[in-house]
This record gives sequence, C-alpha cells and structure tokens, in this order.
Amino acid sequence: MTIAVARKMQKGSLDSITRVLEQELLTAIGCTEPVAIAYCGALAARALGKRPQSISVRCSGNIIKNAKSVVVPNTLGLKGIEASAISGALYGDPEKGLEVLSSITPEQAGDIAEKIGRLRVPVSLLHTKHLLHIIVACHAGEDTAEAEICGSHTHIAAIRLNGVTQYAGGEFSQQVPGHEEKLSVIKILTYAKQVPLEEIRPILIGQIKNNIAIAREGLSGNWGAEIGKTILAARGNSARAKLVAWTAAGSDARMNGCAMPVTINSGSGNQGLAASVPVIIRAEQLKAGEEALLRALAVSNLIAIHQKRGIGRLSAYCGAVTAAIGSAAGIAYLEGAGDEQIEQVISNGLMIASGMLCDGAKSSCAAKIVTSLDSALLAYDMSKSGREFQPGEGLAKPGVEGTISAVARVAREGMKETDIQILHVMLDNPNNELEADNRF
Repeated sequence: MTIAVARKMQKGSLDSITRVLEQELLTAIGCTEPVAIAYCGALAARALGKRPQSISVRCSGNIIKNAKSVVVPNTLGLKGIEASAISGALYGDPEKGLEVLSSITPEQAGDIAEKIGRLRVPVSLLHTKHLLHIIVACHAGEDTAEAEICGSHTHIAAIRLNGVTQYAGGEFSQQVPGHEEKLSVIKILTYAKQVPLEEIRPILIGQIKNNIAIAREGLSGNWGAEIGKTILAARGNSARAKLVAWTAAGSDARMNGCAMPVTINSGSGNQGLAASVPVIIRAEQLKAGEEALLRALAVSNLIAIHQKRGIGRLSAYCGAVTAAIGSAAGIAYLEGAGDEQIEQVISNGLMIASGMLCDGAKSSCAAKIVTSLDSALLAYDMSKSGREFQPGEGLAKPGVEGTISAVARVAREGMKETDIQILHVMLDNPNNELEADNRF
C-alpha cells in the first residue's frame, strides 16, 4: 500500500493531465470502431472530390472484431464494415470527427441501405503491427483516394490521391498533448483535489449531459437485449441497482444504433459510460454538489485511462472492467474515502474480474458492463471493511501501481494469442488462417 503524501502539484502537471482528459473524453455517435471506418471513408471521399463508384476497406483484426456485429447509427439498422464505409463515404461529414454520421437524413439512410446490395465494397485484413489501423480507398473512374487512420480512432496517418500523399500525420504517439505525463493513482487523486474547477467543468459537463441522456433513452426505448431494463426488473430500483441499470441501458442503446452522442473514454463509448454514469447517479442519490461530482468524475475517468494506457486501446481484455474500476474509485472519492482506501478499491477490483474477454462490440457489452460494475462495487465494499487481496495471490502486487502493471502486462502481452483466436472463431476460420483477401 502506498502511503499518500500531501503535496502541491505543479501547474505544468495539472495542465498536462487536463489535456489528457481533453484528448480522451471525446464525443462520438455510435460504436467508435465502425464510426472510425466511416470517418476514414468520409476523408477519402473528400480527397477524391467526387461521388465514389466503389469503395475498398483494409483494417486490422481488432477493428474487424469490433465493427462486425454492431449497428451503425442512421443506417436503418445496418451492421458491419460495409455499412460503415458506405455511410461515411457517401454522406459522412469528416469535419465532425467521431460524429461523422450525425447529419445523415432518413432519405440518405434509405439510399445507404439500397447501396449495400449493389455497391462493391471489398473488405480485407490489413497485416499491420498496429491494433487500430484502417485504410479506406474511394474509387471513381481513373482516380483513387485513400485515407489512413492509425493508433487512435481520429488520428489521420495519411491521405493520398492517386498515390500522391496529400497529408501525412505522423505517428499517433507524437501527436497527442498530455500523453507525455506519466500517470499514477496518487497523482490522479492529487490532481482531482487541486485542479481548478473551471479547468475541468467544460470537459465533464458534456459527459454528464450526453451519457445520462442516452442511458435514459436505453431505459425508455426498446434497444438490443434490454439489459438495463432486465436489471431493474430483477433487482428492483435500489440505489445500487439503479446505477448499474442506467449504465447498462446506455450501452443497450449505443450498441444497437441509437444516434445520440456519447462521451467516450480511451476510445470507447462503453468505457465512457461505465466510467461516468455510476458516479453521476451516485452523486444524484447523495445530493452531492457540482464540485464534488466533477472532481469524482475526474478520478473515475483518469483511473480508467491510467489502466488502459498499459493495456492498449484494443485488445482481448474487456475495457468495461477498467472503466468500472474507475467508477468504483470515483464513487469512493465522492463518499469521502481516503487515498489508501481508493487504492484498495482498484487493487481488489483488478483481482476479481480481470480477464473478461472482449469478443467485439455488440449487445452483450451491456451485460459485461453489469458484471464489471458488480465486481468493482464488491471491491469497494471490501475496502470499507479494510479487506483486500494480499500481494502474491495471483497477480496482486505489494502496491497498486504494481498490480495495475501486472494486469496490463497479461492483457497486453499474454492475451495476444487469445485475441487472434477470438477473431478466428468469430469469422469461422477452422484452420486459423486469415488471408489478406478474406471478405468480412
């Protein structure tokens, strides 16, 4: 256990961590992987300068996994990579980033559905070292324009027209302000206590508004497997059931084509929901003021980001686990827990549910959020009585940072083969062969 020492954080570090929040808490409509394909398609179509006659897509396995089974917003319920590419290339607005599909009209959605049957969109596996990598090419006559996204859902690595580079964005890691700031749990907690409220309010107010709105829609509408409604029916409307159900309901809606915006975390809307909605609901139950809520959300979001930095944006490790642990830490902070207790919450949480598999974005993500929150809140319950898993038991290490690093190593390195096998199974490849010309 780390002994927390009160210290004044330098303004440079405060500003750098604030930039991390600014960069990671983006607004997106729809699941970020298919939307990133749509964004890439919109960029390529703009570079082409005319309506594409055909479109081709190459992307990494993790993109295929996460775009294969989720509904693309504003497409009349269409799923998959082809629908994403067509909708972005024909009607997407690249100036809107991950909200690229927000302006599609019902008439355009009907045209997209019609184009699926006759516009040729070959999709192939991109052999790359990057887990997040997309190249969309738009063709018309003798002209071809390509857009390439790599490393982040919005990082444009290159745009090419007829083989000539029009834009080169360089490596993702060199482009993101704030990512040079090394995070730790104690640094995050110190930041949350000391950052001027006016610095984080503009970032977090949007998260509160967006994510509660789509959670409410998930409970009022008929979305997917209706996990949120199931939780309320099975557990009643207790304080804890409500925060779990509302979070799951947001995922119900988002995974099944709801076109309402979500504020994401670490490139994921489900993680953005799991890192925020429980804290927001709990603050409402406690009648906590705005300042308490905003500082608790800073804790929750940053703890989730800290864990995901070591794991990577896309992997076989379900990110709902890390986001839920962030929420439990944020709730503990909101309820007045000290630094050491919050460290216990994180360490305990990592020992309970780590290793839950990510088998792509789809309706069951809402249920995985429920499992993740239940385990994270159990970790918080343990900490209230001073109970914790001991170093040397499994992946538990003497300090919270050691445990975070240990889990990240297993998720990042140990689960690489698991990730490959998940893709093989999802694509029905019995011989474990993924060739570059496969159709997905």
